[in-house]
Amino acid sequence: MDLDTLRGIVGKAHVLTGDAASGHDRDWTGSYAWTPLALVRPGSTEEVAAILRLANETGTPIVPVSGNTGLAGGTHAEGAVMLSLARMNRIRDIRPEARIAIVEAGVVLSTLHDAAGEQGLSYPVTFGARGSAMIGGILSTNAGGSNVLRYGNTRDLCLGLEVVLPTGEVMDLMSELHKDNSGYNLRYLMIGAEGTLGIITAAVLKLVPRPRAYATAMVATPALADALALLNRLQEATAGAVEAFEYMPRRYVEAWIQLPPGHRAPFDQPHEVNILVEVGATAPRDAEPAPDGIVPITSHLQDTLAALMEEGAVTDAVVAQSDAQRAEMWAMREAAAELSVLHKPLVNNDIAVPLDKVDTFLTEADRRLAALDADAGTMVVSHLGDGNVHYSVWPSRDDPALKDAVMEAVEDVVLSLGGSFSAEHGVGLSKKPSMARRKTPVALTAMRAIKAALDPNGILNPGKLLPDP
Repeated sequence: MDLDTLRGIVGKAHVLTGDAASGHDRDWTGSYAWTPLALVRPGSTEEVAAILRLANETGTPIVPVSGNTGLAGGTHAEGAVMLSLARMNRIRDIRPEARIAIVEAGVVLSTLHDAAGEQGLSYPVTFGARGSAMIGGILSTNAGGSNVLRYGNTRDLCLGLEVVLPTGEVMDLMSELHKDNSGYNLRYLMIGAEGTLGIITAAVLKLVPRPRAYATAMVATPALADALALLNRLQEATAGAVEAFEYMPRRYVEAWIQLPPGHRAPFDQPHEVNILVEVGATAPRDAEPAPDGIVPITSHLQDTLAALMEEGAVTDAVVAQSDAQRAEMWAMREAAAELSVLHKPLVNNDIAVPLDKVDTFLTEADRRLAALDADAGTMVVSHLGDGNVHYSVWPSRDDPALKDAVMEAVEDVVLSLGGSFSAEHGVGLSKKPSMARRKTPVALTAMRAIKAALDPNGILNPGKLLPDP
């Protein structure tokens, strides 16, 4: 591809090469590095379309990139043109009555949070990288995060899309409808496709009422097996208002305490099972402080946890009494990515199992790991309310065969429990072997047929998601 032609499309300042593209030559984990042909920053859907027409004509690979905060190697771009949508960052409209936001793909998640919050609303997808992750990447990986328990994942919160196909044609799916039964759901096809079928340039997103108050607590239970009963009791007590239910084992908490510059322990005494619980109140009666200054939802959570402690279902609990305490609790949970990369080599497993199988998975995965590599370490954290477990493994040696054996052993356990080897991080490069081993041949054939039909020249994010035939 002629870079001067690209400069003619987007302007000289927006075609970056060499040192100017620094920061887009590696992934966040440090596991993948590459040298792109160029980093191109279009400013409109029309410019994206022109770039893809040129790439399709010349057979040039295009790798879309948003905040580059992925954990599966999905933006690896050796010799490819990286397409950044960072300039396409307008919030086109927020309509409070319809509770929707119409946004471009380069909008940073925290920016949308702030804009929706000004209207008393929330876009409830949230995770630690919200200050850099962009809507296009979030949609392309069907991101999850901490609020899936109450609101669903990204696919559940999108009504419409604008997508540029590999041919440069613009597919307008910018529906604002909650019901539309008019053919194949092409929107769902594009969400989670990791940029292999089209480039998402804009979206219509669902908004929800912003909670007027939060009740947040760290809770310890006698064993992980007791946690699901705790979640169900809390859901009943709060009419389904539990937004987050996050599990951190003792090893995770101890690593957090030691992480520079050092942090406070969540409890006076250490516990093996530590759970971050958050309840969101939207009704004024639950959110307006009582005469004694206590917010009703906080009082209700305290009373519920106290009753559970009397029953022995909870062994310890600390309820946040200020925004600062709540932030400290969340800071511990959102350090997960940082804690997982403390040691190398790393096998980053992002799996999902049925809610009542999480304890079984962890027990069996630990057993299988010990048989493979007795000196391996783990760092575990879980969105326990939706069955998503981040099971990071630090093998004792940097041996590709060992790392693949570890991942395959984890897959064996996951599949035996009816789970998935990829929950929210996507497939990218790191899970391609898993796709080859675990996806049924019929499903792989169907996916390859879709890819070939939409991208016959194979220019969009080549080599990702689908294993080689």
